[in-house]
Amino acid sequence: MILAKSSLTLVDFLDLPETEPASEYIDGEILQKAMPKGKHSHLQLSLSISINQASSSSKIAYAWPELRCSFGDRSIVPDIAVFEWGHIPFDADGEVPNDFFLAPDWIIEILSPGQSPNRVTQKILYGLQHGTKLGWMLDPCDRSVLVFTPNQLPIFCKGGDRLPILTPIDLELTCEQILGWLKMNPTAAII
Repeated sequence: MILAKSSLTLVDFLDLPETEPASEYIDGEILQKAMPKGKHSHLQLSLSISINQASSSSKIAYAWPELRCSFGDRSIVPDIAVFEWGHIPFDADGEVPNDFFLAPDWIIEILSPGQSPNRVTQKILYGLQHGTKLGWMLDPCDRSVLVFTPNQLPIFCKGGDRLPILTPIDLELTCEQILGWLKMNPTAAII
């Protein structure tokens, strides 16, 4: 949803109070993200936990859900923003800062009903132009993942296709496995 086409700069936008759901600043427009629904929220939490279990204790990478990332002339809030450990902008006390002024190494977006795939794709492509190494756009409706990497055509993954993971995270995931988490029954893979 477009809230406003404005003459606000990125700095002005960042001074505004946060909204719920989050608003993003893209091409001079303030766009409000779609309110996450059940499938979206479940996949977002499950993927964040899975990535962090595979990478945070060994200080390889860390995944944040709904983290505002401001870079170039935009401020976006990916469904999941993954940063390699060496790219996390720790403050002088060694703590995670409130503000991230760089592109994530890996952007994961999960389509919600009614959300524009082109707007989501545009957000991932912008990240790739500013240092993002990997982008995923999960579509729970058609049970697929579109994978983006710099200077390459997107890769369409479905079913048992193994998904590319940010190097050097030691994690193997398929579309079928991720989307199987939605079943939440005793036979589904539990993270």
